Amino acid sequence: MRRQLGLPGRLLAAQILVVLVGAATLGLVAAAVGPAIFHSHLRRVVGPVDPGTAHHVEEAYASPSALALAVAIGASLLAALAVSAYLARRLAQPVTQLSAAAAADVSRGDYAARVNPPGLGSEFDTVAAAFNTMAARLADAETTRRRLLADLGHELRTPLATIEAYVDAAEDGIAVEGEDTWAVLRAQTNRLRRLAEDVVAVSRAEEHQLGLHRRPVSASELVNAAVAAARPRYATRGVTLHQLVAPDVGLIDADAERMGQVLGNLLDNALRNTPPAGRVSVRATRDNDGVHISIADTGDGIDARHLPHIFERFYRADTARDRDHGGSGIGLAVARAIVIQHGGRITAASEGPGKGATFTVTLPAEGPLAVS
Repeated sequence: MRRQLGLPGRLLAAQILVVLVGAATLGLVAAAVGPAIFHSHLRRVVGPVDPGTAHHVEEAYASPSALALAVAIGASLLAALAVSAYLARRLAQPVTQLSAAAAADVSRGDYAARVNPPGLGSEFDTVAAAFNTMAARLADAETTRRRLLADLGHELRTPLATIEAYVDAAEDGIAVEGEDTWAVLRAQTNRLRRLAEDVVAVSRAEEHQLGLHRRPVSASELVNAAVAAARPRYATRGVTLHQLVAPDVGLIDADAERMGQVLGNLLDNALRNTPPAGRVSVRATRDNDGVHISIADTGDGIDARHLPHIFERFYRADTARDRDHGGSGIGLAVARAIVIQHGGRITAASEGPGKGATFTVTLPAEGPLAVS
């Protein structure tokens, strides 16, 4: 099989072709223009010249001129080839390094590969930086994928083990005393169903396939509806739910159902992490950046090392998102995806474990900000 010429060879071949074309052009132009100019100057100096003398004079001009031109072209050709070979190797080196890292490392799943900026200009540095960024993101995605599969397997194991135990007992004709078998099986199948729905929801949200039906919506009405829906659950747990909506909060361009889902997820998260007699405050304000809806609790809080990952799928911190608090670990990931699809952002803040947490949703506002 014929081996194709590599990038250094192609660059060198291109430079050689340019030099040869230039040398040929120089020779042709010199041969076509030089004698005419020489004859013109000769006639001006000595006047008419007999043919024999003219022939010898022309040879005297042509021979050294041709020799000098040949030496000059040869020397320039060698110098150009040397410079071209150096430049071809220098320019091809970062590309070769990049292709080797991509083919030998990244293609095999080794996302730790990095390339150094070659220092040949902003274009090459940009390509190197883009490759390093891509490799880092692939590494993060692979880490998330592995953790997702491990956590998903753990989530499935508990309800499946419970169902399997009851099925085995039923097959052996053993009745479980003191428990409603069908209620337990129903609870576990509901748990599996919710998990499947959550996985589908976050996948659709992150792939921007939710099909939002956006329209101008009152931010205060969204907050009031979410708080009203959550208040019975808070009363059952003995957690105080307080709301404060600024009178000038105005409208947002949003899908009311999806944004209600976001606020519901945040309120449920706050309730899971706030002990009885605790307090959760919902505030809605507006400024030049947009509408801000914050949900602050007096619950478990979040350690600083967990804050950058709190919105990842299935991510669980030691206190704020452990399995004892319930939930599938997907609600915050769904909330973030929906908010981003609305052109907004969601952030989490906490002073540390035991000091509560605050989640803030910021969305673009409709219309100008009222000036009091």
